[in-house]
Amino acid sequence: MTVQYHIDDHVATVIIDRPEVLNAVDMPTEAELLRIWDDIEQRDDVRVVVLGATGERAFCAGADLKNTSSLKGVEYWGASRPGGFGGIALRDTLDVPVIARVNGLALGGGLEMVLGCDIAVACEEASFGLPEPLVGRLPLDGGMVLLQRQIGFRHAMGMMLTGQRISAARAVEIGLINEAVPRAELDTTVNRWVQQMLACAPLSLKAIKQVVRRTGQLTPQQAHGQRLPALMAALRSEDADEGVRAFQQKRKPQWQGR
Repeated sequence: MTVQYHIDDHVATVIIDRPEVLNAVDMPTEAELLRIWDDIEQRDDVRVVVLGATGERAFCAGADLKNTSSLKGVEYWGASRPGGFGGIALRDTLDVPVIARVNGLALGGGLEMVLGCDIAVACEEASFGLPEPLVGRLPLDGGMVLLQRQIGFRHAMGMMLTGQRISAARAVEIGLINEAVPRAELDTTVNRWVQQMLACAPLSLKAIKQVVRRTGQLTPQQAHGQRLPALMAALRSEDADEGVRAFQQKRKPQWQGR
């Protein structure tokens, strides 16, 4: 298998395992990623997802251009891929928070997957870029439409119109990622984020993500009036009552996810 997937204590870990090609994604790998995202969406026991990769050189170098089975040009653009690169870049149906654990290069589709996550933590050696125009391609699967929405127009155009890479430190400065840490601290830092999320009511996190992801293009007034499913579920949940009881009783809440 080119993707490792396991669930432990409400945390799903998804690891791309193709270090020999800088974790580039070919069609079979993308199909496996799509299967995993579909599975997570159907589960009630997953509260946080960590997306990472094996090795120390790359999180993901994008599409596997050496794979002769890869679609090209208009054929690629016309193929049905509503979830964007890796099934995650443009996915709007996965309400569980996703953390990107960036252990190296995040280029092309690799950066698009980072853009599809909610939190991103990288090692200090990591770098980020959309080099597609340097090889006559385009960041079709999320890059062109997501980057400018997450870091601002000038920064986004500077990266996309040159194909340049930026360092992890620079990525923090412009708001592309949350933290850049020494490699030895990467897993500890990711786990800190995981534990902080697990301390929150899972239905509250789903509601927050669903509202943010699905109302970004609305006015604040329009967004405030949306009665989205995850929002209503959180408001009506047993966990909403449990949170108040725990606060009053000065104890940690016991979340049931319902």
